Amino acid sequence: MTQESTRSRAPSQPADCEVIVVGGGPAGSVAASWLARHGHAVQLFERDRFPRFHIGESLLASVNDVIAAIGADDAVRAAGFPKKWGATFMLPDGSSERYADFASAPAVPTPQTWQVPRATFDDLLLRHAAASGVLVHEAHRVHDVAFDEDGVTVRVQDGDRGVTRAVRAKALIDASGRGGLLSRAFQLRVDEPRLANVAVFSHFSGVPRQEGRRAGDIRIVARPDLGWFWLIPISEGLTSVGVVLPRSAFQARSTLEPADLLDALVGDTPIVSSLLSSARREWPVRVERDFSFSSRAYAGDRWLLVGDAGSFLDPVFSTGVAIALESGLEGAQAVAAGLAKGDLSTRRFSGFARRQRRRYLSFRRFVLAFYTPEFRDLFFHADPPQRMFRSLISVFAGYWNPPLTTRVWVALFFLLVRLQRWVQVTPRLSPMAAETGPRRNANSNPAR
Repeated sequence: MTQESTRSRAPSQPADCEVIVVGGGPAGSVAASWLARHGHAVQLFERDRFPRFHIGESLLASVNDVIAAIGADDAVRAAGFPKKWGATFMLPDGSSERYADFASAPAVPTPQTWQVPRATFDDLLLRHAAASGVLVHEAHRVHDVAFDEDGVTVRVQDGDRGVTRAVRAKALIDASGRGGLLSRAFQLRVDEPRLANVAVFSHFSGVPRQEGRRAGDIRIVARPDLGWFWLIPISEGLTSVGVVLPRSAFQARSTLEPADLLDALVGDTPIVSSLLSSARREWPVRVERDFSFSSRAYAGDRWLLVGDAGSFLDPVFSTGVAIALESGLEGAQAVAAGLAKGDLSTRRFSGFARRQRRRYLSFRRFVLAFYTPEFRDLFFHADPPQRMFRSLISVFAGYWNPPLTTRVWVALFFLLVRLQRWVQVTPRLSPMAAETGPRRNANSNPAR
């Protein structure tokens, strides 16, 4: 199906609302909440009934601005989520730690954020959307979308009653997640073969926490195969534990059952094995793969893609929910501006689309680099230049477009990463380093 095939010249029909939002995850709930709170009639259709399980729990400091913009900051604070002030990066044997404290970085106005169980967090945001005036429909699946000169019509099936009906609006925000309602229809998805990774994960109780303010921070443990573990304290008793492997590393053990694979990977990562020595697995082990992608377009006539409907990146820097929340807010603001001007064209949304692409590429550069030994050599250096390191933390906190000085330091870091492939700028980590000559890996040239 092409975009043109969904457009007709049907006569003008009355609209049921101004904006239809497809999907009730963080992006859709934020977009709908902001529009409703600014006087727009919004209907949101979510195929599941909340709360529902979803992986991904670690927020970035930049999301504080979005949560405040929709008036949900009090509700989030009252939910009692573990406080997060940064991230601890560790080598597999625990011999080196690199603590990224959001409070130490320039351009981070509110450094404290949260670790959230997504089932609870997503439900909170969806209820906030309803309280903001959004007409929320759960267990409703959108099957078809048709655009014409005057608006958009969707065909929606009520999962409880089995009834299908048409709903019409002036514009549509697609927040349908990785299922990608419009991305599939318009063939927009662009896969990332250099990030064809596999995640294996579960939830555990009895995992020891760090001390003091760092008790709620995420721990990221690098593996010699260029994979990495996450340990995220998502509640008082539960810790999300998972490992992301490059495809080549996963294929070497692909015959193992998920639970056996996770056990084996924990066992050959000494610091993780130590941290989980008295822990108990509380959830079935889940596997996800090939989850990184972007889009050929983020907007068109009367539609926008937000959150995972537009793009998703490997979770190493916890960008998923941050991108979802920020793009949801920006999508809502773009649609509101278009409604005010009576112009909901692709051209009107060009600024929104450019910003989504720039954000994705900015984070993608870091993600690709993390899967190279050169990046890790420099990142885990015993005494990194502090101004440079604090500049990196600004991006890790979610501020992908920081002030010029910070961008210069980031650019210098990536220059050193490139040099490390050919010249030993800093001692190489063993066993990730080759003994002689320039190193090669599947994700080489991360600066592209």
